[in-house]
Amino acid sequence: MVEGGASAPVRQSHAKVIVASSLGTIFEWYDFYLYGLLATVISTQFFSGVNETTGFIFALAAFAAGFAVRPFGALFFGRIGDLVGRKNTFLVTMGIMGLSTFVVGLLPSYASIGVAAPICLVLLRLLQGLALGGEYGGAATYVAEHAPEGRRGLFTSFIQTTATLGLFAALLVVIGVRTALGETAFLDWGWRVPFLVSIVLLGVSMWIRMQLAESPVFKEMKDAGKTSKAPLTEAFGKWPNLKIVIIALVGAVAGQAVVWYTGQFYALFFLEKTLKVDGATTNILIAIALACATPLFVVFGWLSDRIGRKPIIMAGCALAALTYFPLFEALTQAANPALAQAQATAPVSVIAHGDDCSFQFDPVGKNKFDSRSCDVAKAYLAKASVSYTNVEAPAGTVASIMVGDTLIPGVDTDALTGDARKAAIAAFQGSTKAALASVGYPEKADPARIDKPLVVAILFVLAAYVTMVYGPIAALLVELFPTRIRYTSMSLPYHIGNGWFGGFLPTTAFAMVAATGDIYYGLWYPVVVALVTLVAGLLFLPETRNRRLAD
Repeated sequence: MVEGGASAPVRQSHAKVIVASSLGTIFEWYDFYLYGLLATVISTQFFSGVNETTGFIFALAAFAAGFAVRPFGALFFGRIGDLVGRKNTFLVTMGIMGLSTFVVGLLPSYASIGVAAPICLVLLRLLQGLALGGEYGGAATYVAEHAPEGRRGLFTSFIQTTATLGLFAALLVVIGVRTALGETAFLDWGWRVPFLVSIVLLGVSMWIRMQLAESPVFKEMKDAGKTSKAPLTEAFGKWPNLKIVIIALVGAVAGQAVVWYTGQFYALFFLEKTLKVDGATTNILIAIALACATPLFVVFGWLSDRIGRKPIIMAGCALAALTYFPLFEALTQAANPALAQAQATAPVSVIAHGDDCSFQFDPVGKNKFDSRSCDVAKAYLAKASVSYTNVEAPAGTVASIMVGDTLIPGVDTDALTGDARKAAIAAFQGSTKAALASVGYPEKADPARIDKPLVVAILFVLAAYVTMVYGPIAALLVELFPTRIRYTSMSLPYHIGNGWFGGFLPTTAFAMVAATGDIYYGLWYPVVVALVTLVAGLLFLPETRNRRLAD
């Protein structure tokens, strides 16, 4: 084979590079998201030694562990990629990801081997996160270094579609297996099938990628003996390059990450958990919106070759920060109009002394929130996903709930113990539930009243913001850094931004909502981060579209 595909027509060579790189990355995202889609089943299989709530939280924590280690994978594999080459490095990351996923399908459950089961699961999840930390930078760098001048944004935009397509692939496989086997068999053993079939996808992806030659830009540099001998030191130990890494993170990737995770993940969580739309309907509406918006990744990648990367990314952050609150309020009106009307006509408030109220978020699942009257009140409203305001009362006041004009006296937890306290709490919750129902607060969204076209339109707008910030980001990051340390330098800010700022967004936003009682309060997290990126990007981020990668 002639290096760089010179023996084949240029168009065929470029298509081969894009398809091979994109298919491999789709496969890796399939593996990564498969765990998240099956978190409920996994909590039952591997964390059954604790209560159900804590088991699910542990399962989500294991999912988050994959995000947490992504920057370390970026450092480790980025260094290898700058030392030995792009192609071989992302072959290794793909192999680690695929084999780790396959082994999850073979792993004995907690019932079989006890605590060793969740320990092995977490270790495999960590390997997946490390591998993904090295995969994206390699694929984006490889495609960009093959792209002709003036078309780099277009070429790398195909890599940007892979996260969404990987999520689609995982969703389709899970739905297909679940339907074919039936719910009972799927929960018993069928959940393993989506993990096991990944070995076939691994084989196909590895075969395709092995047909590729090394990046011509890297090969030219290597032949000239100009590769970096110490990529980590050169990338992060020298201020001129470290400064660009920081600018890339704060002035581009952090905002891109929160816009991405808000548009694709928090919106799904908000629909299902807060607006109480059933899970199947939520998945279908999200899928339709994402399917309609996915081509825009390529559109904005192409446009960034014409007008620049920076204007499009900054515009996406600005639009998100300015419109998230009205868009999510409109989503409430469209998806659960009864809830929106009840919130407007009969607002709910908790009357209590602030010092008597706990932070309504417990990551280890031990706090039952029943030791203080304020906690009893807020815990019920949080569980019911009812938005409320806080009204300060004198110290020692037994907390109460006001629903419209109706006052529901709280439970004096200091005066009651044992069964008497349990009975009083149950009675209080029953009274609150009746009061909420009497003024129109629904237990779940009425499918007949969901304005599905409007919901899809709003979700499409949120997804369009994702394509604006994410479509050009690969080209921008590749162009920011010199060839000799490109893989290392671009991977770290990308995975800190998307692994930490983005990956922890749902948990952070949920905690903010739980702490305040305002169902929209969690949006301040992506809004503030997007605004910080907007300001930092406008002031410090350079435009890169005309830069030569070989410089």
